[in-house]
Amino acid sequence: MLRKVAVVAFDGVAPFELGVLCESFGIDRSAQGLPSFDFKVCAAEPGPVRTSMGFDLMVPHDLSPLREADLIGIPAVPRNLMDVYPEVFAERVLSALRDAVDRGARVLSVCSGAFVLGHAGLLDGRRCTTHWLYADELAERFPAAKVDPDVLYVDEDPVITSAGTAAGLDACLHLWRKEFGAEAASTVARRMVVPPHRDGGQAQFVEAPVRPTPAQTLAGVLDYMEVHLAEEMTIDGLAAMAAMSPRTFARRFRAETGTTPYDWLLGRRVAAAQRMLERGDDTIDAIASATGFGTAAALRHHFGRRLGTTPHAYRATFRYRTG
Repeated sequence: MLRKVAVVAFDGVAPFELGVLCESFGIDRSAQGLPSFDFKVCAAEPGPVRTSMGFDLMVPHDLSPLREADLIGIPAVPRNLMDVYPEVFAERVLSALRDAVDRGARVLSVCSGAFVLGHAGLLDGRRCTTHWLYADELAERFPAAKVDPDVLYVDEDPVITSAGTAAGLDACLHLWRKEFGAEAASTVARRMVVPPHRDGGQAQFVEAPVRPTPAQTLAGVLDYMEVHLAEEMTIDGLAAMAAMSPRTFARRFRAETGTTPYDWLLGRRVAAAQRMLERGDDTIDAIASATGFGTAAALRHHFGRRLGTTPHAYRATFRYRTG
């Protein structure tokens, strides 16, 4: 269970990415029926820490909270951090990260924070990611790491890595969802005013991230798909709705969402099934029908592939955790 969260602030830390971790785990949301964490921002030495924007933060804690943390967050930092940071401080941090993973804690990096995990040896043999601008450098510095530059985040439990700022939020919400269920993650996302779920496998770079007007994009088709999850859908039918050829529709869909119509729809159906499992007592067959999977077997198959568990196990874990 996630109870204690520690975030490490190095000299040169990016304040926005640090804020992502603070916003995700440092706010008391108990009034909304959500868990609150023992949250601490730490540094090798308590006191002022210079940010990448030139102002200082006053960090009250040393590294001791890392010894008991269930999650250690590493925000974006200078990529050459370990080349310039005093060796004694650097090794204390890296050793603390290794010890945390050895005792079963998680570590989560945002953007270039992955370089710290690489220096700690925690990316060796693992899939991981970082901002696409730095992916080649990460792979060159840590050749034993399996760097995937095309995804938003990678969960190789207990090591979670994410790309740029927004992808860091996605990774944090993913962990909320994994620990406390889809409804809890949606509640956190609503307070942040961000989408509650983007699959980690979605592309980092989306050709048309800002939709100018509904007439120029697939906004209407996406809304239709979201509302009609239980219905059978085909590329030909969706393309006709968008007044495009199937080939043009598929190309435009990937440009606007970063994924295929099939994967996008599958993700929405799984998310809908999660919400139904948490909120009610519908049978698995009824949920499969309502979310477009058709059969309980199909729901179990796709649920397992996406979430690594069964619908029954998910309900047993999350049914009574949300309020």
